[in-house]
Amino acid sequence: MKKIFILAVATLAIVSCKKEGADNNTTTASTEVKKDQPVAEAKKATMKIEGMTCAMGCAKTIENKLAGLEGVQKAAVDFEKKEATIEYDGQVQTIETLSKTVEEVADGKTYKVKEAKNI
Repeated sequence: MKKIFILAVATLAIVSCKKEGADNNTTTASTEVKKDQPVAEAKKATMKIEGMTCAMGCAKTIENKLAGLEGVQKAAVDFEKKEATIEYDGQVQTIETLSKTVEEVADGKTYKVKEAKNI
């Protein structure tokens, strides 16, 4: 009985993240990673991300992946705008490596980066 309950909860969590058109009123949260290394070349980038279906699962997962990269000082993903904003060290990361990281989250086919640019 306990196994069935755990399986049902896990299935519900996975399915609820995959529903299209769900009404999510979650606002943007940012993940800031404090690292001891000084930033040699501070840059800021934005990118449009296609394929996100929920704020807590998809957007937060992408945000955490980006924030965990070496050289990334701050990452914020706005689910409603389908946009990520990343502050990073240009000598450690490039906009291409950040885009590739987003596209490799999950199965590597779910998320696509559009309009990635430095601001």
